[in-house]
Amino acid sequence: MSRTTITLPSTLLEELMSEIQAKSKTDAVITAIRDEIRMKKQERIKSMAGNMDFTKSADQLRHGDRRLG
Repeated sequence: MSRTTITLPSTLLEELMSEIQAKSKTDAVITAIRDEIRMKKQERIKSMAGNMDFTKSADQLRHGDRRLG
């Protein structure tokens, strides 16, 4: 883990802590960063909708996997 010093508006940090019910400033910032990363990944996945071609049907995938018996 690394230590970073940043300057944040106190009202913004207080609002964030209140909104997500964080116990500390560090928890609030970590939660906000994780949420932002998760939202960006979801946007990227949603943008791929309809752009992927599958070469096998669901039945072929389901029954063609030897690990499933």
